[in-house]
Amino acid sequence: MSSIHVMPDALANKIAAGEVVERPASVVKELMENSMDAGSTVINIELQEAGLEFIRISDNGKGMEKEDVEKAFHRHATSKIKDEHDLFHVKTLGFRGEALASIAAVSKLTVKTSTGDSSGTRLYMEGGETKEQTLSDARQGTDIKVEELFFNTPARLKYMKTIHTELGHVTDVVNRMALAHPEVKIKLEHQGKVIFQTSGRGEKLQVISQIYGSHVARLMKRVSGEDKDFRIDAYVGKPEITRASRQYMSLIVNGRFIRNQKLVQAILKGYDTLLPIGKYPIALIAIEMDPVLVDVNVHPAKLEVRFSKEQELFDLIQQTIRKAFREETLIPEASMAQKKDKSKNEQTSMVFERSEPVAEKKGMQDPPRQNKGEQQAVIEKMEEEPSLKEEEGISRQEEKITGPPYSNETTSKRRVPKMYPIGQLHGTYIIAQNDEGMYMVDQHAAQERIKYERFKKNLAEPEHTVQELLVPLTFTFPAKTAMKIEENMKALEEVGLFFETFGTNTYIVRSHPKWFPEGYESEVIEEIVEELEQTDRLSIEELRDDAAALMSCKGSIKANHHLTTNDMEVLLEDLTAAKDPFTCPHGRPIIVFFSGYDIEKMFKRVMN
Repeated sequence: MSSIHVMPDALANKIAAGEVVERPASVVKELMENSMDAGSTVINIELQEAGLEFIRISDNGKGMEKEDVEKAFHRHATSKIKDEHDLFHVKTLGFRGEALASIAAVSKLTVKTSTGDSSGTRLYMEGGETKEQTLSDARQGTDIKVEELFFNTPARLKYMKTIHTELGHVTDVVNRMALAHPEVKIKLEHQGKVIFQTSGRGEKLQVISQIYGSHVARLMKRVSGEDKDFRIDAYVGKPEITRASRQYMSLIVNGRFIRNQKLVQAILKGYDTLLPIGKYPIALIAIEMDPVLVDVNVHPAKLEVRFSKEQELFDLIQQTIRKAFREETLIPEASMAQKKDKSKNEQTSMVFERSEPVAEKKGMQDPPRQNKGEQQAVIEKMEEEPSLKEEEGISRQEEKITGPPYSNETTSKRRVPKMYPIGQLHGTYIIAQNDEGMYMVDQHAAQERIKYERFKKNLAEPEHTVQELLVPLTFTFPAKTAMKIEENMKALEEVGLFFETFGTNTYIVRSHPKWFPEGYESEVIEEIVEELEQTDRLSIEELRDDAAALMSCKGSIKANHHLTTNDMEVLLEDLTAAKDPFTCPHGRPIIVFFSGYDIEKMFKRVMN
């Protein structure tokens, strides 16, 4: 007898639902995408028990005709694509026709929809089977209720997490959708209480304020860049607003939020040495491109995409962010740092693999006055928005966005203000002052930056100049690393590094590029191999940066080293001449500012 048979549609839909409908957040994502594709300008989401008991999404989109309603719940039924050409020119968020069938297969679903031209249609389904179809009201749009999710797949239901966790995942999806489509008014309710809403005015900064709080929105910088293939419109957080997780970096491609580790690396490369080790920025990178350059059909939930010119996009993101901070004054203020413990408006992290909220580091001064025009208009609108009350661990926005406590006017011509040293604290921090207030300067971090830039300049020699070694260096790597070396021998040789096999997973190196720092050759080679594993791409410039950072750290003055007044003056003057004088090569801040106003406030000389 034949052992091959065709599965019943009901079983096939349940299997498909296992890929598309992972949890309540998956349902919310798919239905919101359908609402967006229908041209909705208002989307309301209502949840009970984080969506496990009840999900309702209503919109004011174009709705469906009576003859299309039931058809829309068949597998692979779609209005988005008709042939292969359409598949590779996808401009909509949904297109495969799997979502509605998959959701209906594992729930009790009711849909009411109308085009607004005549009476609408109501359809009720259980486990993917139509139970009832009747007329409904003629309000234009679609209203879908999903009840008892996974009622017929109890094995899936038992893997759901706590209500707070599942609600967090839903909030993550809604947050990202709101960032991708600020022109749509979105409201999320849980147990009858509003926990998130946007104005629909089309301003990303307003959405950022709703998600992260107004204090973060004030410290976001708008950047843009383009080439012949890509256009970027982004908001990037100043380096002081860091997190312990990469998940606060959001990538939007043609209105679709995605995950792409290489582009995340491009964001980090753009910040370069401005971020501390182990800390990551808040960033929203919105990318527009010809749909033919991106394949959105490589992941069941359409979260991962494939780019045909990924390296060009990587370079554009990196250069755009790096250029944005090149002219900024990035001195954090002590007063801002002191406020972080009082602020409770941190939104839960926007992740798909859940992580706990992390306390932030704040404190960088606001954008220069000349950049405030457009941003100030958005800030004024944000101040008019109603605040959101706390619900289920989801924090609310701050009441208002206050004005900049410190003006950049004193540093309009020089990125580091003139500072006059008046002493030293614990042999570690230089205390300096000027008319604006007091500064604390980390002497080790300052000299690291100065030496780093000098070494980097000195290391700029011809690429293929090599130094022969009297005694070869020997390296033994794990098998996986050795395979990566074998695959990239040519790339390694192009940067002047020649590995010779010397036993199983063992290599000897008889020469190295002349710019390698003396005494640290092995460390630099190991860093090169590590970078090769992470990026599959070697850059002479980046390798020299790493070597310069290593040399500067080893050779700089340490803590508990007392300096004369003349030494301090020379160090501060050299720092002023640095290209990026605000962080050491590892991203730690060099200068912290105490305004005269804040000092007077601490001593109760002023009371407001």
